[in-house]
Amino acid sequence: MNDDVRNIVLGLVASGISAAAGWFVRTQLWRRQLRRKRAFFGLSAGSECLLVVNQDPGASGWGVARHDAFALLEIAALIKECGAHADIVVHDAARQGIGVRTEFCVGGPVSNRRTEAHLRSLLPGVGVDTGHEGPDAGAFTIGGETYRMDKGTTEYALLARLAGPGGSRPVFLVSGQRSVTNQAAIRYLARHHAPLARRHGLDGTFCLLLKVVNSEAYGPDMVELVADVTTAATAG
Repeated sequence: MNDDVRNIVLGLVASGISAAAGWFVRTQLWRRQLRRKRAFFGLSAGSECLLVVNQDPGASGWGVARHDAFALLEIAALIKECGAHADIVVHDAARQGIGVRTEFCVGGPVSNRRTEAHLRSLLPGVGVDTGHEGPDAGAFTIGGETYRMDKGTTEYALLARLAGPGGSRPVFLVSGQRSVTNQAAIRYLARHHAPLARRHGLDGTFCLLLKVVNSEAYGPDMVELVADVTTAATAG
């Protein structure tokens, strides 16, 4: 074997080793990220979770608002990524304690009785105006501050991760002033779960106030974090 052939063979071997090492590192990184995601969401491979569906208060019969349906699809994709399965339940038919299974509860207290119960028992420091008319309709009151909705321009949503008893499965609560804000909050959770896990811990409890900007033009995409209101929201 002359020097040229030897150099070619050595180059191919080095390239193969480098490619294999890169693949191994990427695989290990992906597995670590998946383990952290599963831990944060409380969704082990093959496990079941509860997906509580709200009802469109403007519908004549039973129905789900368009943006709420999109939010549920985004949650379903997240659940599938973790290798888990969803048990979909209508809000007024959910009869399960907290922490039995991971729960995703979507919609404000007007459209979701389960949300109303969670706010009362887990986030007693949050006040929601459930009226349908007037400037305070749908407004949040947290820590003495009131956050009013300017429809299509400035709207708010609560995104919370609430721990079950004994550190068991978490409840993810999304309570928006409109269905588009519910979808915006779910999208925020899907995009930011890794930094949220780093900031609050894989089994941490938090309640965030999000602002949806100009949903009339941008839909659920323009979302800003207003504040971490965990302390005020959980205060009795």
